[in-house]
Amino acid sequence: MTIISGRTWTYGDNVNTDVIFPGKYTYTLTERAEIARHALEDLDPTFAAVVQPGDVIVAGRNWGCGSSREQAATCLVFNGVGAVVAASFSRIFYRNALNNGLLAIVCPAAVAAIAPQETITIDLARNEIVCKGGVFAFPPLSASVLGIVEAGGLVPYVKRKVAATS
Repeated sequence: MTIISGRTWTYGDNVNTDVIFPGKYTYTLTERAEIARHALEDLDPTFAAVVQPGDVIVAGRNWGCGSSREQAATCLVFNGVGAVVAASFSRIFYRNALNNGLLAIVCPAAVAAIAPQETITIDLARNEIVCKGGVFAFPPLSASVLGIVEAGGLVPYVKRKVAATS
């Protein structure tokens, strides 16, 4: 996974975990498809029905603020979202995203340049986001972070590491 290419879904600043995944479902839904179906329903009712695997969320500042609800990350993973590119993330959402295999990239310049519904490319080998507005560099992700995302989350990553040493 060195290239991610997908259509963008653009959202603003301070989108909290209650909006990403409604709290009323936190303890009632357990199936992946059910959780996926409710992603962003209060912010963008069309999202879950039309998002495609590899699509990219482009967000403003403080994406994922609010509670530590893990489903805010998993509902995006279950919908096949390829990455979230944001001006900034809440600390807890960022960690939950990576722990669940969701690529989270901080790149404010790209966020400012990306148009809604355009197709962008994220090149992890070059640490670049390519969009109609230009090419934007983002800080390199560590090998362990890339390994966690590629493995589909922290638990599968650790299992692979343990299996490789056994």
